[in-house]
Amino acid sequence: MAAPKKGRRQPGQGRPGRALALILIALVALTGGMFLSGHTTPRLGIDLAGGTSITLQARSEPGQESAVNQTNMNTAVGIIERRVNGLGVSEAEVQTQGTDHIIVNIPKGTNEKQAREQVGTTAQLFFRPVLQLASGEPAPEGSPSPSASGSPDEAEQGDGDKATEGGDKATDGKSGEPEATPTTQGRAASGALKADATPSPSASADGKADPTPSPSASEGGSDEALMKKFEALTCTDTKERTAAAEGTKPSEPMVGCGQNSAGQWEKYILGPAAVAGTEIDDASAVIDERTGQWIVTMDFSSKGADAFSKITSELKTQQPPMNQFGIVLDGEVVSAPSVQTTLSKSAQISGSFTQESSQELANMLSYGALPLSFVEESVTSVTAALGGEQLEAGLIAGGIGLILVIVYLVVYYRGLSLIAIISLLMSAALTYTIMVLLGPAIGFALNLPAVCGAIVAIGITADSFIVFFERVRDEIREGRSLQPAVARGWPRARRTILVSDFVSFLSAAVLFVVTVGKVQGFAFTLGLTTLLDVVVVFFFTKPLLTILARKKFFASGHPWSGLDPKRLGVKPPLRRARRTVPADPKEV
Repeated sequence: MAAPKKGRRQPGQGRPGRALALILIALVALTGGMFLSGHTTPRLGIDLAGGTSITLQARSEPGQESAVNQTNMNTAVGIIERRVNGLGVSEAEVQTQGTDHIIVNIPKGTNEKQAREQVGTTAQLFFRPVLQLASGEPAPEGSPSPSASGSPDEAEQGDGDKATEGGDKATDGKSGEPEATPTTQGRAASGALKADATPSPSASADGKADPTPSPSASEGGSDEALMKKFEALTCTDTKERTAAAEGTKPSEPMVGCGQNSAGQWEKYILGPAAVAGTEIDDASAVIDERTGQWIVTMDFSSKGADAFSKITSELKTQQPPMNQFGIVLDGEVVSAPSVQTTLSKSAQISGSFTQESSQELANMLSYGALPLSFVEESVTSVTAALGGEQLEAGLIAGGIGLILVIVYLVVYYRGLSLIAIISLLMSAALTYTIMVLLGPAIGFALNLPAVCGAIVAIGITADSFIVFFERVRDEIREGRSLQPAVARGWPRARRTILVSDFVSFLSAAVLFVVTVGKVQGFAFTLGLTTLLDVVVVFFFTKPLLTILARKKFFASGHPWSGLDPKRLGVKPPLRRARRTVPADPKEV
């Protein structure tokens, strides 16, 4: 075989230094991102950190078999997440699994009984008249606390400014212009319902705004206990917000909190429920064709239309903020629009809505009419001590498996085992940093099945190295030196590695799609490590072996290199005597 010309790169060798530099830069970047994010350990799942995992199965109401769909499930997830957060849980996970399951993972330190009650009950949505309104945020030190009362003139002035600035208005859903004759659905008028975007923190009513307030307003204003509760409430405190509405019946006035469009917390005194959310037939977010702005439309049942007509006819005569009604979901005010005319079956709420905020409000309104119920399918509680024992057992099992793989590599491949071990460490470092970063990024939590997936990945990664090493050895057995053997063996090994990893990744993807619950952690980790195996083999193992093949220890076939021709069964070529070619006889 002719020797290659000096300075000419062998086919398949490429630029190994660049590939090594690229993967090392990626590892440094991931490690830096890990430390900058403030997370240096993976987020642990319920079975390792301890806590409660609740699996809920959605069931449709009779005649509404198509109600179990992605939109309704996402709406239910949002409601349940609000409830769990109301318990003061900052790291709870609420997510859909499959088409009809919701998984609620609540970390340790949470009252399991209370959590099960919160996620298992149906959401309560009511329309309540607003009696008083004030800022729900703590007053700055040295400044007087915001007053819960104000003159009608101040309230009216605040509302007038809001109407002038925002120009927000709504109709009854039938026409954009006032009609000359009344209809069964109330008088249509522009500006009938205005979203309360920036109400004055001091705007409220003390009874002077209306000489003949409704009974509910009089009762709410005279209730000293309710007033004390209202004045002491701080809406920025999650526990206070949750406790404020606990034990309140729909027929009783209540204290609640809500955020305005500027994201500021406000507190309310609300009258008894006037309309239940179950009376909403439909709610949706649409674009107003006349203004091009996002609005929320509501349609009520016949019973709800009568009740809504009654409450809006009372509110339209009140002074701000008593002309508002609060849309209360699970004790929290999600919106508090003002009323200027009687509305009935259909209404449109307009304001400073974005597409996201209008859809969020529409989803909340729709939840009262969702034809879904949820059944508690399973509840798993794990103590922190048990989770620690499981994690320790998993790490021990992984360590034993790793040691056995290393022993096998050292005994069989000798010097080549160094390349395999360094590649395994590179794969482990990439896997660890990515798992840590995926915790805050997408909420990935490392559970026990995920640890099992990482252990299985050790064998998959080692198998790729073995395939590559054996291809190189086959080329040496055919009589080639090491550098040409690496160059010729890599294309054959590459195809085998890609096919093998593709099958593993496909299995992980199918398992992730068809399974529910913690088994998905195994599938996700297996798929992630399989992808990283391809990256490590292509950008680290192969370039590293290409560089080391130029070193005398490996190139000369040292007995401890793992590439000794004698150990591989290569026989030296037979030396034959030079044949003497007889000269042609001269012709006489």
